[in-house]
Amino acid sequence: MAIAFPDLPYSHDALSPAISDETLKTHHGKHHKAYVDKTNAAIEGTDLADAPLEEIIASADSKGNSGLFNNSAQSWNHAFYWHSMAPSGGKPSGDLASAIDSAFGSLDALVEKLQSAGAGHFASGWVWLAADSSGKLSIEETHDAGTLAIGDKNPLLTLDVWEHAYYLDHKNVRPDYLKAVSTGHINWDFAAENYARGSTWTYPS
Repeated sequence: MAIAFPDLPYSHDALSPAISDETLKTHHGKHHKAYVDKTNAAIEGTDLADAPLEEIIASADSKGNSGLFNNSAQSWNHAFYWHSMAPSGGKPSGDLASAIDSAFGSLDALVEKLQSAGAGHFASGWVWLAADSSGKLSIEETHDAGTLAIGDKNPLLTLDVWEHAYYLDHKNVRPDYLKAVSTGHINWDFAAENYARGSTWTYPS
């Protein structure tokens, strides 16, 4: 059973102008697909051939298999990233809203911290909103293919800060991309579902 290449949860132009149709077609259809294809090629005929993606990531990490880790973790991160955004992001509510106020003071303060973390992140990687086992929120950063698919943090949403996520639309001005996405397209319903569940999101089979 191969790792699935998931469809986008919205149309390619649904996040425009923050993220253009061209960027999503390239980012999803080429970058993400390549990570999935390389993961499937690496696990074919091995004891991981039928394993869930999260298990593949954990195995590659524990064995120091950087090639498999990079492709499998990037497959997971990208699928999670697509769901972290929505055409109209809305606002957090309920327990998540309370947790945001407790940890950051306000939603605006959280969004500013996400933007700041993303803008200041050196080179490629990911910026996350995550919760610990007690439900306390924090902003986390991972470099390159680093992921919260494994570990002791529950990821609620992520923003991709690899250049290919924004360069066609915003050139080298990463803060413009982060502002456009974080102020209008964060999928707060997805984040709330992840927070309420209290365990790490599962990659679609």
